[in-house]
Amino acid sequence: MIEDHASFRQMGPHALDRALQDARQRTLSLFDALAAGGHDQAARVPRTATLNLPLWELGHIAWFAEWFVLREAAGSGRGEAVKPSLLAQGDNWFDSNTVVHGTRWTLELPAQEALKRYCRDVLDGIRERLARTHEDDAALYPYRLVLAHEDMHGEALLYTLQTLGAAPPASGTPNAGQTREVLTPGEIAFAGGDVLLGGAQSRGFVFDNERQAAPCRVAPFSIDAGLVSNAAYLGFIEDGGYQRDQYWSEAGRAWLMERQRSAPRYWQQDGAGGGWNSVRFGSQAALDPAEPVRHVSLYEAEAYASWAGRRLPREEEWEFAASASHPGFAWGQLWEWTASRFLPYVGFAPDRYREYSMPSFGNCQSLRGASFATPMRLRSPRFRNFYAPERDDIFAGFRTCAL
Repeated sequence: MIEDHASFRQMGPHALDRALQDARQRTLSLFDALAAGGHDQAARVPRTATLNLPLWELGHIAWFAEWFVLREAAGSGRGEAVKPSLLAQGDNWFDSNTVVHGTRWTLELPAQEALKRYCRDVLDGIRERLARTHEDDAALYPYRLVLAHEDMHGEALLYTLQTLGAAPPASGTPNAGQTREVLTPGEIAFAGGDVLLGGAQSRGFVFDNERQAAPCRVAPFSIDAGLVSNAAYLGFIEDGGYQRDQYWSEAGRAWLMERQRSAPRYWQQDGAGGGWNSVRFGSQAALDPAEPVRHVSLYEAEAYASWAGRRLPREEEWEFAASASHPGFAWGQLWEWTASRFLPYVGFAPDRYREYSMPSFGNCQSLRGASFATPMRLRSPRFRNFYAPERDDIFAGFRTCAL
């Protein structure tokens, strides 16, 4: 698989062409891994808020690319596309703004081979147009947008495989050789100072939730050099952390009662008092104490930090540390929960993909960094990921700060 390590934000036409092909190859390999297990059938995929019907997701990825590039849409609302879709019912099937999540299982979608042809035709059209596009940020914006969109959906397809217990293809994990982080012990003290969050600080693509520069004064802080390990988290469990209400927020206690958890989602114990295993894509293996704990919700991260007498880093602290190029600050193995609610920077204005950020402001929590499943081209210390605090299916962990 081609892996372009340059940031997609500054990619020119040639690099974008290679990256778009790479992203589509990954999408199709992940879809085929789901289909191989029979998971492309609506009846075999649970209708939950965290899963998409893979057949729908495949069509949506191509439709989105067609909408913003080939159809020259000025925005994401109905009526904003200049040209029609290659699929007569494409807008009725794959527009995520109008086709609400729960109805996607009821649609009479084309067969997977027909959708794969649609994917191929859209990509061919995009590549032909890209070859005639000047190296100009405004002209390249839709190409960079659809590349980022497909890369993010690729990671979502991978955690769908984890949720369903299906094996991923080797090409579905961009950094498969880096899945075990060498944890850096101890913590790093930063003196703090002024930091400019977001803003178009360099040429290229900027997500709308980063676009408005947010000057910020960061007070001195001390932060873990690496992510909290399985061994450290096990100490929390063995000390009764899941049973002691004082470590959990009110929302965390409600989540804990609903889920009936006594350990992270994919931990399993060998009998009463036995050792722990972790479940990865349907296979069990002995829990590696040195690996960072993964698949934890915000509530679990907060409870651990409270038990340890520490706290989660604020979003601006994380960006300050990651941007300082300190050799001991390791990131990129898992997305990292922060203490910050996902909110707009002052002066926020939505971009053409208007539904990217706005619906999640105030409802989600900010995560920073990247995971082993995130292509290198998408990684940036400025990237603001965001999920609902109860999500524990994503590739997320956390680190802590001194109080």
